[in-house]
Amino acid sequence: MTAKQAVQPPKDTEPGIFSRRYAAASLTFAAVMFLTGFAALAVVPTLPTAAQDLDGVSLFPLVAGSFVAASLLGGVLGGHWADRSGARRPLALGMVLSVLTLLVSASSVSIWQLVIGRFVDGLSAGMVAVSVTTAIGQSYPESLRPRMLAMLSTCWIIPSLIGPPIAGVVAEAWSWRAVFYGLAALTALPALALVAVLRRAPAGDGDGGPVVPDLPPAEERASRPPLFVAAMLSLGAALGQYGVSGWDVRHLLFVVAGVVLLVVFAPRLLPKGTWSSARGLPTAVLMRGLTSGTYFTVEALVPLMLITERRVAAVTVGVAFTASAVLWAGASWVQGKLLQHVARHRLVVVGALVMAASVVFAVVGSFSGVSPLVAMVAMPLAAVGMGLLDPCVTVLSLSHSAPDRLGHTTSAMQTNMNLGQVVVLGVATAALNVGLAAGAGQLGGYAVTFSILLVPPLLVAVLAVRARND
Repeated sequence: MTAKQAVQPPKDTEPGIFSRRYAAASLTFAAVMFLTGFAALAVVPTLPTAAQDLDGVSLFPLVAGSFVAASLLGGVLGGHWADRSGARRPLALGMVLSVLTLLVSASSVSIWQLVIGRFVDGLSAGMVAVSVTTAIGQSYPESLRPRMLAMLSTCWIIPSLIGPPIAGVVAEAWSWRAVFYGLAALTALPALALVAVLRRAPAGDGDGGPVVPDLPPAEERASRPPLFVAAMLSLGAALGQYGVSGWDVRHLLFVVAGVVLLVVFAPRLLPKGTWSSARGLPTAVLMRGLTSGTYFTVEALVPLMLITERRVAAVTVGVAFTASAVLWAGASWVQGKLLQHVARHRLVVVGALVMAASVVFAVVGSFSGVSPLVAMVAMPLAAVGMGLLDPCVTVLSLSHSAPDRLGHTTSAMQTNMNLGQVVVLGVATAALNVGLAAGAGQLGGYAVTFSILLVPPLLVAVLAVRARND
């Protein structure tokens, strides 16, 4: 068997994705997404409360940004590792780290320990996300990838229904620490069981469906991951997030250092022409960064505003997170099942316009005379947009990639997704601090900040045609 044949996904003419050939891989991926979704959706709504309790509200961008900064490193490591030896090992290590980071965060005695916990969580999340996406690209034909991605999104439904509300109740009635400890206990045994299953998984039998297929010879695999470049990129992201948490000369120096590192090292991990929107894969990778950055910032700053400024209960904010996850999964199912014959780039345009509409709700809801529920609508509406466009961007990216470079492609997507989150959140936080310094007040500063978020989704709507797969 040639190297090219070894990495080609098997063809499948069956209409369903749960044939015997793919059943084992599908169940494995579903288990990973369920565990990841439950932990992520329950933790995130508690972060504003944790930052407030640890007297670190001003450093909240760093709490959120450290997760993203570490994801840059985790994504690069996981993607190249998956190309060299398969996706099972980085996936297993990422699951173990996800349990450890919950314990680190739960025992936080300062905002800086919480930052460290979120950093480790980002490292594991980056490895898991890239490993799963790479394995899908390696194991499934292109015709089944949209439905597989939609199925993974549905694995978030149950966690989204029970995770955020329960976390909100526990945080209000007991402590935010109990949320972290409880999640560590709930995910420890399933994570260990998953690791054991992955270690025993055969390389493939042609019938049960491998988690990943045979790999090309060692001399044809991707080179070793540029870990130094990824580490410098993560450092730059972290420095930038810390820098925008204040408004003085010292913080400005951190911002400058972070920007320099991002500008110097980011192009080395992205396809050539990404930032200039070259046709094909570069534009797809660029769109992943712009859309993820917008969504991440909405999901970070809207709850922070609601809890710290509008005094909305954590339980209520948790319900908004639940609605967001359910609607994301629903929209993802729609694009994968009902709209599977629509061109992927056209669905990206629709999703981007929906996200732009969600930003408008955030702007209007930030005014004191308007009900905070208006701002809360921005979260689930942005999720609808992401559910429509995010799987499409992934499919477009994979369609522009050679079979033996899928890990590299997914790593690039993960890298620019995290870069987008860092940059957009950083710009938004800087705008918020400028607004406060200019005397606009907290809510006025949020209105200005949210207005800036209209730019990325509108830009994506314009650029989507450049990523189409002709």
